[in-house]
Parts: sequence; structure tokens; C-alpha cells
Amino acid sequence: MKNIKQIALVTGSSRGIGKSIAINFAQNKIDVVLTGRNEDKLIDINNQLQNYGVNSSYISADLSEEKGIYKIINYLKDSQIDINILINNAAIIHEKIDLIDFDMEKWVEVINVNLINTVKLTKLILPFMIKNKYVKIINISSIGGRKGAAGRTAYRITKAGLISFTESLAAEIKKYNIDVNCVCPGQVITEGYIEAFGEESVKNKTMIKPSEIADVCRFLVSSESSSITGSIIDAFGSSNPLFI
Repeated sequence: MKNIKQIALVTGSSRGIGKSIAINFAQNKIDVVLTGRNEDKLIDINNQLQNYGVNSSYISADLSEEKGIYKIINYLKDSQIDINILINNAAIIHEKIDLIDFDMEKWVEVINVNLINTVKLTKLILPFMIKNKYVKIINISSIGGRKGAAGRTAYRITKAGLISFTESLAAEIKKYNIDVNCVCPGQVITEGYIEAFGEESVKNKTMIKPSEIADVCRFLVSSESSSITGSIIDAFGSSNPLFI
């Protein structure tokens, strides 16, 4: 891997885990293409990444809509950016709400962003990645993908789906020398988590910092992880898995 330049596309990188992954990668000389809904935040992060001496750029794209997927694909084509790392991180975290009270438009939006359009984006990018000699794909799932819970029908369905998607895709594309793995964080202090559950939800709790998940991802895209594919990695940080 010494002569291979790593170039990563990180979805949902305007904040939270995605932002931390992007910064971590740039600090380790990995070029980064940012994507997210908030263009102002993407611009700020892009400026920050360039301080680390890497090539970085951004695409303002909404993955709740199919046109957002094609905006990313067309940008990569037009810019001739040959990514060899894909981090599927974009996600919506919803508050606890029983299905009977769940607005179905919102429910479908969560499914589209967290799972369906993640799969579509991966499918469209794969033909360009296959020709590379070194490719890594990481899907950011959740401990919530391991088990259902009341009020979490949309979110946990998507995260369970990402786990299965990882295992299936890894089996399909290992022949192209592509490694696909999945990270399942426990409770992480992010803007999305606080928006869904309130400021009180992060008080008096041992929660994971986004940077801890970024460290796991950096390992998984390194040559040191060459023996790992199709793996689902639970990441609890300093929290106790018995209480997740």
C-alpha cells in the first residue's frame, strides 16, 4: 500500500461521527471527499481538513432523495476523483416513538437515508472502485442493530440491515480484493443523539466520543487490517455493554 494514495468518501460528514472520521483521515494523510446536507458546515470542515496538507472537497447532497445519490456520483465522475475508501455513515436518529404514532413519511425517510440509499450509493460507486487495487468499505451501523427496542422501529431496522448488507457484500466482492466491514457504536455523544433524546440524555452517562469510532475506522482502512473483512465490530468505548 506504500504507493497507493488513499482517497475517502465519507457520507454524513458535516457533523458527529462522520466529521470525526474525516478529520482523523486527514490527520493521517488520507484525502477526503465530504458529503452532507449542511453546506455551510461542509465548507468549514473542508477548510479545516486542508490545514493538514491533504486534498479535500465537499458535495452538498441529501441522501433522503435519489437525486442526492446521483449528485455525488456525477461529482466524482466530473472531478475524476478515484476514491478507494467508502465510509457509509449518513444516518437519521429519531426520537423514541411507537409505530402507531410514527409519521410514515418520516419513517420512510429514515429507511431511505440509513439503508436503501446507502445501498444504492454503494452499488453505483462499486464499478469505479473495483478497478482499484486497494479498496475499503465501512458501514457505520449501531449496537441498536443487534436487537430491537420499543420506539425504535425505523432506526434499528436500518442498522440491522446494514449488518447483513456488510456480510453479504463482503462475500460478493472479496474476489475484487475489496474489504467490507461494519462498525456498531454504542451510545455516542453527537449532535444527532442530543437532538433525538435531549441534553439530559448525555448527562451522567459514560458515552463514546466520535473520535473513538474514527480511530476504529482508521485501523480498518489501513494495511494492518488486511485480514479483516465481513466483520461486525462492536465499539463500546469506555461504556459498559451490559447497559447499552
